Order: sequence, then C-alpha cells, then structure tokens
Amino acid sequence: MKRRGLLLLALLLFLGAAARDGFDAWVDATDLPVLVSETSVEVLDREGRLLRAFTVGDGRWRLASRPGGVDPLYLEMLVAFEDKRFYRHGGVDWIAMMRAAGQAVRNGEVVSGGSTLTMQVARLLEDGTTGQMKGKLRQMRVALALERRLSKERILGLYLDRAPFGGNLEGVRAATLAYFGKEPRRLTPAEAALLVAIPQAPASRRPDRDTGSATIARDRVLSRMEGAGVLAAEAAAAARTTPIPAIRRSFPAFAPHLAERLRADQPLRGSHDTTLDRDLQAALERLAAETAGTAGEQLSAAILVADHRSGEVLASVGSAGYLDERRGGWLDMTRALRSPGSTLKPLIYGLAFDLGLAHPETLIEDRPTAFGGYAPVNFDGLYRGTIRVRQALELSLNIPAVALTEAIGPARLMARLRRAGVTPVLPEGAPGLAVALGGVGVTLEDLVRLYGALARGGEAMALRYASDVPSEPVKQVLSEEAAWEVGHILAGIAPPPHAARVKLAYKTGTSYGHRDAWAIGFDGRHVVGVWLGRPDGTSVPGAFGGGLAAPLLFRVFDTIAPRAEPLPPPPDGVLLLPTASLPQPLQRFRSRSAAFQPPPEAPKLAFPPDGAEIEAPDGLVLKVRDGTPPFTWLVNGAPLVLQARSRESFVESPGKGFVTLSVIDARGMAARASVLLR
Repeated sequence: MKRRGLLLLALLLFLGAAARDGFDAWVDATDLPVLVSETSVEVLDREGRLLRAFTVGDGRWRLASRPGGVDPLYLEMLVAFEDKRFYRHGGVDWIAMMRAAGQAVRNGEVVSGGSTLTMQVARLLEDGTTGQMKGKLRQMRVALALERRLSKERILGLYLDRAPFGGNLEGVRAATLAYFGKEPRRLTPAEAALLVAIPQAPASRRPDRDTGSATIARDRVLSRMEGAGVLAAEAAAAARTTPIPAIRRSFPAFAPHLAERLRADQPLRGSHDTTLDRDLQAALERLAAETAGTAGEQLSAAILVADHRSGEVLASVGSAGYLDERRGGWLDMTRALRSPGSTLKPLIYGLAFDLGLAHPETLIEDRPTAFGGYAPVNFDGLYRGTIRVRQALELSLNIPAVALTEAIGPARLMARLRRAGVTPVLPEGAPGLAVALGGVGVTLEDLVRLYGALARGGEAMALRYASDVPSEPVKQVLSEEAAWEVGHILAGIAPPPHAARVKLAYKTGTSYGHRDAWAIGFDGRHVVGVWLGRPDGTSVPGAFGGGLAAPLLFRVFDTIAPRAEPLPPPPDGVLLLPTASLPQPLQRFRSRSAAFQPPPEAPKLAFPPDGAEIEAPDGLVLKVRDGTPPFTWLVNGAPLVLQARSRESFVESPGKGFVTLSVIDARGMAARASVLLR
C-alpha cells in the first residue's frame, strides 16, 4: 500500500508538472496584440507644458502618459478599487474569480466581476468585449502573457493611455485636460475618484452629459476608498461636496501655425519640444486678436518674440486668430513674403558707418535728388535740407537712405542681408536702389533676425524654435561699433503717444500703398517684430507703421517688461564726437549723384501770378514751385508766414489794394509778384 501511494503521488506530480508545462507553453505561445498604440502628437513649450495636441488617426484624443506625471493618489485609488491584488497576481486574480463565480451562483446573476487591470488592458488593446466567455478567456490568456513579458509599471501605463473616458477621450491625460483643464500631475480626491469611476461605464458616466450619474459613481468610489483606508472620512466627505464638471473643455491650441509646421516637417515625431513660453504666447495671441479687431475688418496681425542672446523664439503669433476666416487666420504671416518698407534702413546706415562713409553726426542733404532715372520722395513729401545722419535715420527720410545705398552698392546691401540670415526675394533682375525703401520681399522672421544682429553687437542671430537645434557658426553682419551706433539712434526715436515708457531701440516701416505696417525693436535681451495688414496684400488706407504697428510693439514689450534688460553701453571703439570734431571726410556726406545734379532752381510763385487781380475777402492762397523748403512769405516786406515746409499756405487777406508778395526758400533765393486785391 505504501508503495502504491508513492506511485500515485508520483503520477499526480508528473501529471501536475505536465499540466503546468502545457499551461506555460500555452501562455507563452500567446499571440499578443500590438502594444504600441498611436498617441496624439504633442507640441510642448520650454517647460514641457502642452501648447498643442493633435487627434490620432481615428479622431480620438489619446495622449501618452508621462513618467511621474500622474498623481499617486489617483493610482492608489485605481488599484484599490479595480484590482487590489494587482501587484501580487500574475495577470488573473484567481481568488477574485472564484469569489465572483460563487456570488453569481448564490444570487443567480453577476454581482461583481473578477477582471484585473491587466485583463482590462488586454481588452483595451484588442477592443474586445467583456460579456462573452470566449472573449473573457482570450483576455485571461493575453493578461497572463502580458504579465510574463512586461513590468507592472508598463502594464499600468498601458491602462493610463488607453482607458476610455467618454466620447473620443482615451487615457487619463486626455480626461483631465478635457474635464479639469489640467494635467493629471496633481488631482483632488474628488477628481481622482471621478477618473476611477468613468471607465467602468464611459458612455453613461460622462460628466458633460449626465452629472447625476457621474456624481453617483464618483461618490461610490469615495465610499469604497474611505472603507479601504485610502481616504480619511473628512477628506471623503469634503470630496462629495465638490461639484462635478458639467462641461468639456477645449484642448490647448497655442501657436497653431508653428505646431502645424513642426508636425509637417517631422511627421514621425511624437513630441516636439519648443523654446516657446506658453504664458507669453497666450498673452500675445490675445493681444494680436484685440489689436486687429480694433484696427478694422479683414486686418490680421503677427508677432514674433525672441531672446537675441540665444536666438530662442519665445512667442510666435502667426495671425490674429487661426480660425478667423475673414482675416485669413490660417495664413502664417510670420513667414509671408512682404515688402519691408523702411525697416531695412538701419542696416544701410550701419554699413555706411562700417565703410567709413558716414558717422551719426555727419551732415547729409535731404533735398530733391534724381539717382539716374530713380527719383524717390520722402514719405511726407517734405524735405529738411542739411541735417545730421542721426536725424535722417530717426525721421526715416528716404533721400539720405537712397544716397547712402548708392554709395554702398545695392549688391553689397543684399549680401549683408543674406549674412544676417535674411532670404531677400527680388522682383526681377539685379538689385537696384529701390531695395533701400522696401523694393524687396522679406518675412517677419527675416526682420527679427536682422534686428537681432543689431541687438547682439552685429553678430548674426539664427532663430531657434526647438531646444535640440544645433548652433550655427557665428557670422559678423556689422562691427560692434556700427551696430551700437545704429541701436543708439533707434533708441532716440520717440515712442508712440500713450505708449508705455519702455526704453528700446525700434524702427517702423510702411510698404508701398499702405499694404504692410511694421515695427521691429529690441532691448538688452529681447527682439520683437510685429506686422499688421491684410494677408491678401490689398491696401489698408491710412495705415502706417508709426500709427498702427508701433503701439502694438510697445504693448508687447510692456507684456514682457518684468524680464526686460537695459540696452548696453557703448563699446570702447565708438567715436563720440560732434560734427565739427570729426575727421574732415566724415563731416559732410556728398552722394555720387549730387555731383551731377543741376543746381537747384530758384522758387517761383505759382499763385498768385505777377499782375493778377484777385478777390480774396476770406483769405489768400499762396503757392510756390521749385526752390528748397522751408519757405518764408512776406507781404510788402513784412513777414507773413515763417518756415513753412508745405508748398501751399493759406493766410488772411492783407487788405485791398496793390501788394507785393515775396517768397524766400532755405537757400535765400527769392521770387516776387505784385497783385491787386479787391
């Protein structure tokens, strides 16, 4: 008998081992589903905060969980409620399964399930059902196989990414962003309990659809957590008084143009780490929308902010509203090719300083001048005569800028633009003098690069949108001295009315036909560019850089004021001298064209002509042609109008009878006419 007993025991052990080996082989042979699911492409700011996310191919929000990115309280509640032996079983909790079977036999229906978190992951990976026996067996087999191949943390991570939370929301991050407007890093007990409850019946427990059902389910979880000792009674009671969120929030959609561009450039990348600051980006998007809305219909705005020390872009606003079709909001105006107006003039003056053609205190002529067949005029139609180069740039006069461009050479100007990282586009042929006044296509990004070079002592600045972009070799656009001299002049330009008194160097520009209004400026740390106009390139009557773009520029700098830094002091090599103390060649600039210009004509009285008889009871119109402004008008030798820049003046009638009218221009040349006033 003893021997038979030993043989029987040996047989049972053999059969048990064979069954175990067969079971192990069956589990090991499991064909697992794909474990890597498509997750939403994310664009993050410099601190890892979400700027923009994109739905996956089937239109679902499925955001990958991050290591350490989920509140431990939620994880503790999840395990305690769904699978308290999660860290001890091998995929199937046989104790729970037997308990569930016993309850079903005693009650004649299913009272509780024995599904583990691992089995739920198996179902989610295969989109399987829970009610069919075949489906349940498949989940058990996959769960056992998952436990043999993955760690508990990896399995839990799969649940956090795939758990259903109603509608097209999958994963705990999508749920917390949609229902609470935040990441799951820190959750209240009420929030954590709701997240535990929703996946059990996501269709009926969606808080934005049925707050009542969601509240009941959440409170049931809170009661269980109190009984399990996970929550203190006071914490559970307080959580029950917290209202359920009744709306579903929109996902973050900051910097949409840049986000679309990054995804298009690297379609296989799941996460894009940018240099943007989300708080600043959000503030400037609101500011752009507000400014464009006030400026007029169909106008858009673009803003670009960079740290010129590193080239990192801190904010990129491509339009006044990405979804605003009236304003062409889908167009990224930071990269649109436009005419820069007068915004290239600082580089012209900087090159003149570098080449020894001029100094900020050099005298230069602002008079009507023809450069071959090109005869530019000033924006306001007036001429200032002999002025200092500093004033010519501050006033953004066209004649001096073209004269300096002629001396520098348009080809050299274009070469320096390219060295600064600008990609200028010419209409046709070789560059001409018109490039000085905006006769070339550039982008807002280009202008920010150019002014970034001025801000950093003449060194070219490469814009960086991502932290992993390799640095580029440093190129010198201007000398440190010339860059500082230009910046010092720009810092002397008066701010627009009612603007914040922010100390910065800036320049405005208006393209031909008032199509584009620009303002670009910098302080000791930031360089900012703004553009306003219509994306379709049509004219905006009355819009110009000083009146439309400059106030926006100063509001941007006011927004970043807490992080602003002062402009730098002059480098040692700067020549700080008045005009009379400059070397003789630098005291006065004479353009090449001036040597071939005919002498200026004397002024001529256009109205009233000599010998005219005029009835002028309400006043007299005086007109002059030729000559050099400003003009002084006299009647019978007595001054009537002093230093008039306009060629037309209106004065009170000097009385009836014969009078002699005289006009004297800035060079002392005069014209006279005798007229009879009735």
